[in-house]
Amino acid sequence: MRTYEITRKTAETDITLAVNLDGTGKSNIDTGIGFLDHMLTLFASHGRFDLDINCKGDTKVDGHHSAEDIGICLGKAFEAALGEKKGITRYGSMTLPMDETLILSAVDISGRTCLCYDVTYPTEKIGDFDTELVEEFFISFARNCPMSLHIRMMAGSNSHHIAEGVFKSVARALKAAVAIDPALGDQIPSTKGVL
Repeated sequence: MRTYEITRKTAETDITLAVNLDGTGKSNIDTGIGFLDHMLTLFASHGRFDLDINCKGDTKVDGHHSAEDIGICLGKAFEAALGEKKGITRYGSMTLPMDETLILSAVDISGRTCLCYDVTYPTEKIGDFDTELVEEFFISFARNCPMSLHIRMMAGSNSHHIAEGVFKSVARALKAAVAIDPALGDQIPSTKGVL
């Protein structure tokens, strides 16, 4: 089983996180930010990742530090759970409709960090959640599990649907990218021999 647990404590956040890349999509999420809980629950379900997250953060300031640091921890956990990346498909993509919204996500677990994020929100907030924190979360995630991650909004007019489409689409793309390809055996999917 490709699993990893991480604990990270700073002056701003105290996080424990566990992931199973070969799970069934069950989750237990408590970030202290209701909307982020909802997004990460969807992420786990659509990626079929088992995910436990507990975060005590300085949400009296705002949600920035919690969203950023959870992204850091999730990225580190994915990177560790993938190990040498032997046999992984490496690439994945998903074009996902969410009512009027259409989101394209594509990922290459390349060992090189690149986030291309072309998503706009009609509102600055969804409830108490700052919409700019979606990008902040994925920047932190991609930096800590080095990958090329492209997220592009093709259509959308409802901020909640846009954010939900982003998390679901990325989860589905990652599910494909981390899947084991039986034809590869224990090969690393790169002509370099390393990812």
